[in-house]
Amino acid sequence: MYDLILQHVARHITLAPHEEAFFQSLLKPRSFRKRQYLLQAGDVCKHETFITKGLFRAFTVDAAGEEHVVMFGMEDWWISDLYSLLTGNAATQHIEALEDSEVLCIEKSDLEKLYQQVPAFNRFMRVMLQNAFVAHQQRVLASISQTAEEQYLAFIKKYPALDQRVPQHQIASYLGITPETISRIRKQWSDARKK
Repeated sequence: MYDLILQHVARHITLAPHEEAFFQSLLKPRSFRKRQYLLQAGDVCKHETFITKGLFRAFTVDAAGEEHVVMFGMEDWWISDLYSLLTGNAATQHIEALEDSEVLCIEKSDLEKLYQQVPAFNRFMRVMLQNAFVAHQQRVLASISQTAEEQYLAFIKKYPALDQRVPQHQIASYLGITPETISRIRKQWSDARKK
């Protein structure tokens, strides 16, 4: 159950056996059914979550009831509402399982213990936050400088497995385009392959 998260952490920091054991002791396994919420907007996010199996989406709902996908999370990824986790304020996002899923959660208070007792995790979390910031910045830049086709192509190139696991309308929401635009792009690609 812990192999994936230990491999994930080992890509960034080296832990002694007793540090690994302490880290594992802080992790709480949870299971989610498809369409079950890990977090709902308005609640306070109290833990960081590592996905060991399955798929989630984080999304907001605007005043008109329109959903806007902020991110997807699959195996070997972390997911949470960082704003809520770091500030203690109400979450602005819903996090919903798109498949039956299994996760390992670590409470915010346990994260603080981890940082104190295993200083290498300060570096690990800094790397995770830096990577998240870079990904966010790239996404913003793509949304203002790329065509819908370029954004979709970049999405399926970067996340090839997601294109088959996520409904088209949710990918469109994530990219800020319409599902019809994705259908048109796919049809153009299909027609071009036939020629």
